[in-house]
Amino acid sequence: MTTAIDTARMARIKEIVCDVLELEESEVTDTSLFSEDHDADSLRAIEILASLEKAFGVVIDQSELTRMVNLNGVYEVVTEAVDVR
Repeated sequence: MTTAIDTARMARIKEIVCDVLELEESEVTDTSLFSEDHDADSLRAIEILASLEKAFGVVIDQSELTRMVNLNGVYEVVTEAVDVR
């Protein structure tokens, strides 16, 4: 079940990802792939990770980038990092 906190967190994550990728939120779905569908390179992925760390006050290991290929993956990684904190 999605709570209001989860919904707010997911909205903030999508906003950050779209800002970094320079895309409109309507262009990015939960399952669209950052590199294949939106031409994001590894530098953008690291920029997303750093922005998420700053926004949520967490540390995310760069090994998690392999899971952060779409919004669903990013939601999972950030939720795990925030819940561990």
